[in-house]
Amino acid sequence: MAQSLKGMNVMAEASLPGTAAASPHAVDARPPFWKLVLFGLQHVLSMAASPITAVFLLAKLLGLDSALTVQLIGSTFFVCGVGTLIQSIGVGPVGARLPFVMVPGGAPVFLFAAAASQAGLPAATGAAMITSLFYWLALPFFTRALRFFPRIVVGVMLLLVSINLIKIYAGIVVGQPGSADFASPRSLTIALVTIGATLIVARVFRGTAGRLAVFAGLVAGALFAFATGAMHIDGLFAGPPLMLLTYPHWMPFGMPRFDWVATVPLLVFSVVSMAEAAAQTVAVSEACGKPIDFRRDVSRTIRADALTSLLGACFGTSLIITSAENIGVVQTTGVRSRHVTAAAGVLLLLIALFVPLARIASAIPAPVVGGTALIVFSMIGVMGIRLLAGVDFAARGNQYTLATALLVGLLPILVPNLYRAFPVPLQVVLGNGMAAGTLAAILVNAVFVASRQRAGQAAAPH
Repeated sequence: MAQSLKGMNVMAEASLPGTAAASPHAVDARPPFWKLVLFGLQHVLSMAASPITAVFLLAKLLGLDSALTVQLIGSTFFVCGVGTLIQSIGVGPVGARLPFVMVPGGAPVFLFAAAASQAGLPAATGAAMITSLFYWLALPFFTRALRFFPRIVVGVMLLLVSINLIKIYAGIVVGQPGSADFASPRSLTIALVTIGATLIVARVFRGTAGRLAVFAGLVAGALFAFATGAMHIDGLFAGPPLMLLTYPHWMPFGMPRFDWVATVPLLVFSVVSMAEAAAQTVAVSEACGKPIDFRRDVSRTIRADALTSLLGACFGTSLIITSAENIGVVQTTGVRSRHVTAAAGVLLLLIALFVPLARIASAIPAPVVGGTALIVFSMIGVMGIRLLAGVDFAARGNQYTLATALLVGLLPILVPNLYRAFPVPLQVVLGNGMAAGTLAAILVNAVFVASRQRAGQAAAPH
């Protein structure tokens, strides 16, 4: 396949033997300790909203009490920290050994809640466990399909991921339509201050200071929010001293129960998740400028997702997957070391164990988190455009592939609940703009490639 990722010079070719440089690649370089902490904290603050939002959403959907909600927040941070360490450092064939951070997936939270509503929380835990194991069983078949992920498919996937996440986090900034504080000037101003501070630091400063642009913007936004009364830090150290430390609880919903009907939606999503992991592995390698072996390294990423999700299920979370946030942070700041994200993993473990740190993370106002996310996710879209810039759009097949992917991918993003009358498994795929658009790109591209191959064979002399 002429356009397959295997042919991409930077992202999908394994390094040739004997060409290794004397100094380690920036991905493997280890910055000084103080830089590890600062750069790692930048990653943590960029993704901290995801675990908190995921647990609060689950608690709201299932009516969980406040004590269990706080416990699950700590458990989610803990599992995200462990998964981040696995992805960044690697354990044998598990872990991409790239600067990855792990977060709870947005769609799996809804699917986990749906399984719990249908069959109970123990069944939801069992569904997450079965899905985690399914990753391992499906991986050999998925890796054989990686040839269907050429540059145009990965590029449009990243573009759709960016648009989808921008919409979600714009909603976090302005609130829900119809609410009393929807699109309040104060929230919009806080988000704009956060974005503006990020851009100013990135433009004015060089070196380490410039690479902390995302962190600086988030801090500036938080300080502005505090000054305007939108951020409250009361009660950070409330409670007895011994209550300032906590730990994740094993099987908080009791022993798992395996219900195959409740598991099907998560199984369907796992295929989407593997496709997303493939694109994110390519995106991180592109941002880092590090050659990868596409099949080997995508497999390592997916295995780490599977292992982390299995651990998360044991602590009461839904699937824990690779984070799109950190791709944008890598692209925005130029900090490419996997030791930085490993440091972020350690910080996530500390947040999970030390209650005041979790309270600080949860105290950051939504407009600050949203403003940071908007610029970070926009950079993911830039990466998608960069990949698409290398595609030959004089070819009709590429034109129709991109047009169809954008049509199918943008429809559920621009028109929510478009497929609500469809069966749940179809809703999981078609209602996810990234998944639907990617599948459309794969199918249309495969049709045109097969057509070109048949035409070439017919024209060849016999």
